[in-house]
Amino acid sequence: MTLFKLSLRNAKRQAGDYLVYFFTIVMVAALIYAYNGLIFSAEVQKLSKSMANLPMMIVLASIVVICIISWLVSYTTNFMLTRRSREFGLYILIGLENQQVARLFFLENLVVGGCAMAFGIFLGNFLFQVLRAIIFSLFGVPYHFAFFFSIKAAGLTFVYFVLIYLFAQLKSRRRIRQMKIYDLIYFDRQNEDAVIKTSPRRRKVFIASIITGVLGTLFLMTGEMLFGLIGAGCVIAFLYGFFLSFASGVPAFFDKYPARKYLNQNLLVFRTLTSKLAAMGIIMATIALLFTACIISEGTGMIFHAIVYNREKPNSCFDLVLSADSTDTGGFMECQNYIMENIPVKDSRQYNIYLSEKDEMTAYVSANTGYYRIYEYDPVMRKSDYDSLREMLGYPPVTLNGGQYLIHCQPYVEEALKNWNRTISFGGEDFALKGIYTETFAQHLYGNIGNGFGFIIVIPDEVAQICPVSHVMYTVLTKEPVNEAQYTALENLVYKEWEPSEDDNMGFYSRAEGEADAAVTTSLMVFPLFYLALVLIMTAAVILTIQQLSETEHYRGQFELLRKLGMERKRMGKTLGVQFAVYYAMPAIPSVLISVPFTINLAGLVEPGIMVGESHPAVIAGISTGLFFLIYGVYILLAYTSLKRNVLPD
Repeated sequence: MTLFKLSLRNAKRQAGDYLVYFFTIVMVAALIYAYNGLIFSAEVQKLSKSMANLPMMIVLASIVVICIISWLVSYTTNFMLTRRSREFGLYILIGLENQQVARLFFLENLVVGGCAMAFGIFLGNFLFQVLRAIIFSLFGVPYHFAFFFSIKAAGLTFVYFVLIYLFAQLKSRRRIRQMKIYDLIYFDRQNEDAVIKTSPRRRKVFIASIITGVLGTLFLMTGEMLFGLIGAGCVIAFLYGFFLSFASGVPAFFDKYPARKYLNQNLLVFRTLTSKLAAMGIIMATIALLFTACIISEGTGMIFHAIVYNREKPNSCFDLVLSADSTDTGGFMECQNYIMENIPVKDSRQYNIYLSEKDEMTAYVSANTGYYRIYEYDPVMRKSDYDSLREMLGYPPVTLNGGQYLIHCQPYVEEALKNWNRTISFGGEDFALKGIYTETFAQHLYGNIGNGFGFIIVIPDEVAQICPVSHVMYTVLTKEPVNEAQYTALENLVYKEWEPSEDDNMGFYSRAEGEADAAVTTSLMVFPLFYLALVLIMTAAVILTIQQLSETEHYRGQFELLRKLGMERKRMGKTLGVQFAVYYAMPAIPSVLISVPFTINLAGLVEPGIMVGESHPAVIAGISTGLFFLIYGVYILLAYTSLKRNVLPD
């Protein structure tokens, strides 16, 4: 049998023995190819000029992915070498040279990696269609399936895989060439030494790591940059300290509560777990760190998505909004003329936003919501202008009697104003609250662009007109969405005479451009974050699964002995399930305990009224954690099914 045929046969066996690893490499190749497809997709680039930044963001994410997958392949290759070292030693014993064995192992992994990349590129074409459909839906563009194969994307994927496999295979090849027959034959019997040697020292580290983890999480939740860096360091120290010392923490617990040691299968489960963690504490800590980064990446991506869309939503009632200190501001009339001449207008309205002589409501809302104060005094609108705008937007009419006022605000402000029942004064006359309305009303535009910020008070015309003018508004509903060329022309008109001292004189908003910006931000930030999250969870889960499946012979002997001692198969299955659950929960639990508070706190740093409803911080934390466990559960199920079938005696 030639060396190539032997390599091919071993590669087939290797793919079967490490099916979970092969499946993961295929999925990674599919992800890399699909995202590379976005880089070279001309139709994606044409969606917006800002999408020109997408290739850079994907390449940056891919660099991190390459580093992570290189570590996975290197770790798995070294693990395979350890498990098959006796086989390689026998090859040398029957006459093969170290260099030939090294070449054999290199070819095996090259075949596995090449097949995984080929399957990945095939699957990546379908995954690219999913990404393409999502991006088109973000931009409101109709999606039509079109077969896609990019030689450039495939070539870049090939380059990434060469870099990934070259690092791992050259390292293992050099190692095999330097090892003697004795070293190879007995290499699989070598145990990893515990980093922390003595039990008392491990117990001290265990307690210190718990304290450090709590402090680190609290630091991360402060929202301060310096404390955040300190918190990140504390969390990393906690994870490594916890797993390196866990083997002493469990015995200490059972010494304190000896009756629980022999309860059910506790002794068997935790004895197996502690012996495993004593040997692979660093790996388990690294996996927990990857899990933490995965959940945080998912949560951060969802937060970015919520921010850009929920900031846009309160302003999306009008197609165009033009604002100025007064109609005399340079460019205001030019912009109006351009709109009337070049953009099909369905309806429009010009009106003033006034300021009250007091700031009672602004102060009240600020004190009860964390409201960002934009105006010095409470913003006011005439009733006639309010009626016209409601009619433009298709809202039902409202009535306002003498001596009354009403409030139009965002929903989060309404919550704060439920206990507001004060009269307000204008020109020496008192007005009582008639009602509160919360329809979308362009109230989240920064600066003097919008119908107030968060809220506005509506009063009779004759009363409002005695108040000073804050700014002039010109709102437009168009027959067709404003295109990019029209937006650019308006932007040039608004800022053609711009000077630093006049940056607040004029401003404008386009719904089409705002929605496009939201879509671009989502594409640039959310897609790479979820790309990283998927690779992180798959990398960590496959390492855990390989470690677990490698113990098949050990578990088989263990349960065969239990069968001889009289344990029923049903009880053995339950014991195996508990061992599995504890083993896979170990790195996941601290990751969840760290990432969930961090995600909730990060989402809570956004201005009020944004992270509400489906975007509530707790909902985002729950969804990101649920997505993590959904993917993680697939690996757990695959490993448990395989191990149960091969371990439990008939």
